[in-house]
Amino acid sequence: MKIFLSKPHMSGQEQIYIDEAFDSNYIAPLGPHLDAFEKKVSDYFGSDFHCVGLSSGTAALHLALVVAGVEKGDEVWVSSMTFAGGVFPIRYIGAIPRFFDLNPKTWCIDTNVLSEELKKANNENRLPKAIIPTDLYGQSVDLNPLELLAKKYGVSLVVDSAESFGAEYLKGRKAGSGGDIAILSFNGNKIITTSGGGMIVTKNKVWADKARFLSTQARDKALHYEHSHIGYNYRLSNICAAIGLGQMSVLDDRVSARREVFSRYFDQLNIKGVNFMPEPNGYKSSRWLTALTVDPQKTRVTNLDIINMLNEHHIESRPLWKPMHLQPIFKGIKYHGSGFDESIFHSGLCLPSSSDLSEDQQQEIINLILEIL
Repeated sequence: MKIFLSKPHMSGQEQIYIDEAFDSNYIAPLGPHLDAFEKKVSDYFGSDFHCVGLSSGTAALHLALVVAGVEKGDEVWVSSMTFAGGVFPIRYIGAIPRFFDLNPKTWCIDTNVLSEELKKANNENRLPKAIIPTDLYGQSVDLNPLELLAKKYGVSLVVDSAESFGAEYLKGRKAGSGGDIAILSFNGNKIITTSGGGMIVTKNKVWADKARFLSTQARDKALHYEHSHIGYNYRLSNICAAIGLGQMSVLDDRVSARREVFSRYFDQLNIKGVNFMPEPNGYKSSRWLTALTVDPQKTRVTNLDIINMLNEHHIESRPLWKPMHLQPIFKGIKYHGSGFDESIFHSGLCLPSSSDLSEDQQQEIINLILEIL
């Protein structure tokens, strides 16, 4: 049986909510379960947060940029090491990305490099309209300096928390609660899933209301279909939201399970030449995926050797995200940093991290890796 990198893990509660949704006949991108799911996530973050359920994390990021006022020709500064869906919405709008390296201590956007470039941009009157830092592999970005920088220069901070729902920043602050607006993903491989789906999280009710309006084709209040804005078909399905309601009841359990998976890998594979993604003091990563790098000069094997070997045993693993500034589609786009993200892409991999990965399955993976190290 194949072992997947990260697969859905149902709680058993989902079917109850799905049956309710079918009985209600709200088989549509609206309905009571969508309302309840939004409220459930809002309650998780706190009473002053507003949530909008959408069809994907990419759709959520697109609308987040729209409501933040990003327009064609604007610059948006973004983590280079991220999933393509964390950058493509910039181009949907016609804005221009500028890519930034990671901090080796956090594997998230380097706030020192960002600070230096913001200072230069301010002096040259070319500040970006927004900054999108990515919570990578379940770990929150360093929110405090990011929020200070955004406020200092009057730049919207749009936090991509697609990979970190359930994680915590300093003092228990929840990943997804930072910046002016944040986005979540409920794709099938995430900590919890709605099969496909995403969400906007913000304290700005005006922005949340506008995003909800735009997500349903921007239909104005009228008996007929009246439109004064360009809208999108981005609303989350009521059926998918019903799945999400069942998943929310086990969010903390799923985070605990993935952290235990990480700990077992770390305990047995933390050897010379193998380095795991760090977790700064005070942070609590969800460890959505266990990420590590391999130094072939010390281990005599490469990351690709391990990936290919595991694949021969029907075990899925993958390289780390290829930085966007190395992608053909973004050739020539400006990049700032020392190339740390490039180095870990060339030496890194993600190991199977599903929350229902059994200890026997994980031990098989560990033993196979130890055999070739």
